[in-house]
Amino acid sequence: MVLICFNLLRSRLCLHSLHLTRSVLVRQPAELLKNTSSSSSCQISCRAATTSVHFRATAAAPVCFSGSVRSACFLIHVGPHSTAVTRCGRRIHTSAAARALPAPLVWALLKPLQKLVAIVVGRSIRKWWAALPDNRRQLMREWAWQLRWRLAAGTGVAMVIIALLLLTHLDESPVTGRTRLLVFSRDNYMELAALTSEAYMEEFAELLVPVTDPRHKTVELIVHRLAKCNKDIPEVSDMTWTIHVVQRPDINAFVLPNGKVFVFTGMLDAVADIHQLTVILGHEMAHAILAHSAEQASLSHVVDLLSLIVLTAIWAVCPRDSLAVLGQWLQKQLSELMFSRPYSRRLEAEADQVGLQLAAKACADVRAAPVFWQQMELADNLNGKATLPEWLSTHPSHKNRFTQLDRLIPQALDLRESCLCPALPAADPRVVFTKSVRVLLEQHKGRPEGANASQLPHSLA
Repeated sequence: MVLICFNLLRSRLCLHSLHLTRSVLVRQPAELLKNTSSSSSCQISCRAATTSVHFRATAAAPVCFSGSVRSACFLIHVGPHSTAVTRCGRRIHTSAAARALPAPLVWALLKPLQKLVAIVVGRSIRKWWAALPDNRRQLMREWAWQLRWRLAAGTGVAMVIIALLLLTHLDESPVTGRTRLLVFSRDNYMELAALTSEAYMEEFAELLVPVTDPRHKTVELIVHRLAKCNKDIPEVSDMTWTIHVVQRPDINAFVLPNGKVFVFTGMLDAVADIHQLTVILGHEMAHAILAHSAEQASLSHVVDLLSLIVLTAIWAVCPRDSLAVLGQWLQKQLSELMFSRPYSRRLEAEADQVGLQLAAKACADVRAAPVFWQQMELADNLNGKATLPEWLSTHPSHKNRFTQLDRLIPQALDLRESCLCPALPAADPRVVFTKSVRVLLEQHKGRPEGANASQLPHSLA
C-alpha cells in the first residue's frame, strides 16, 4: 500500500510546468510565428473557468502575455531539471523539480523502524498477558480454542493473499529465462544507482586514474568490446557503460545497475592476462544486465516483512528481555543462513555463467576463466589467509567457482566458435597453470621448515 501511494504521488509531479495565477491572454506575435516552426512551438491550453494558465514547452519558443495595460514577451527554455524564462535581457530561473527518494532506499531507511515497532508490539503483548489474572487467561485460552477453525481459516486466507501478491511480481530474467521475484522495478533501482554512483564518485574523487592512463584505456577497450559483441541483448545495448579505474590495492571490481563500471588497480594486478580481465568484467556486467541487485533486494524485502511476524512472536513469548534479544539474534542468523547467503551464492554462480557467455562472444580465451580462481585459491593458501566455509559466505568458494567454470568451458567454446572468432592457441591455460604449480612445488620442496610461504608468487601464468 505504501508503494502504491508513493508511485501515485510521484506521478502527480509536473516537472516542466508553469502556472500563472492571473487572468491573461496568451498569444504569439505574428513576426515571431513566421520564424518558429510548428514542431518547436509551445503547446498551450487555457481554461476560462480558472484564473491560471498551464502550458508545456517542447523547446525554446517565444510566448507573449497580454493584459489590460501592457504586454510582454518571454522566451522559455525547458531543461531536464529546471525551466528558464528570459524577458528583456533578464534571465529568470524557476526552481528545480522535487526529487523523490527511490523506493528501495525508502524501505532501507524504514527497516530499523519496522523492527522497533515489532519489538514494542511483542513486548507490550507479553506485559499485557503477564498482567492478566489467572481466570482471564483461562477464558482467553478457551475462547481461542473455540475459534480455532476461524483463526486457522483467517491465517489461510492471509497466506493465499500474500501468495497472490508475490505471484503478481514474478518476472523472467533476461538471457537465462529464469523466473524470479521482483518487488522493486528496474526504474526504482536506476534512481538508487544514480545516487550510489554519485556517492562513489565523491568517495573516489582523488583516486581515479586519468582516462589517458593505459590501464584505463585497457579496461575501456574491454568493456566496449563486450558491449559491442553482445548488443543483441537489449539490456546491453540499452545501457550506457561508463568506466572508472580506482587506484586502490583491493582485488575488486563492480558494475552499478546504471552501467557505471568501477575497477580497482588491485584487480588489474591480480589478473594474469587480458582474457582473465575480460571474464571478470563480463561477470560484473552480467550482474547489471540481470538486475541482480533489484532481485536480491526484493527477496530481502519479503523476508524482512515475514520476519517481523516472527520477531513480534519472539518478544511476546520469551519471558525476559534478555532471552528475547538472544532469540532475535538467532532469528537473524537463521534468516541469513537459510535465505540471504544461499541466494547470493546462486546469483554469483549465474553471473559466472552469463559472464562467461559474454566473454565467449567477445572472442576471449574462456579457458583462462577457471585459472583465475585457481590463482586466487593458491594465493590465499600461500599467504595463510583464513577463508570462511562456503555456507557462511555470500560468494561461492574459489574451488567451487573453478569447478563450475571448468564444467561450462565446452559450451562457451562452442558459442565462441559460432561467433566466427579466431582460433585459440593450442596451449591450454589450465594445463599451463597445472604444470607451473607442479614445477614450483618441486623447486621449493627443499626449503627450510621456517621459511615464509608468503614469499611465493601468487601469479603463475
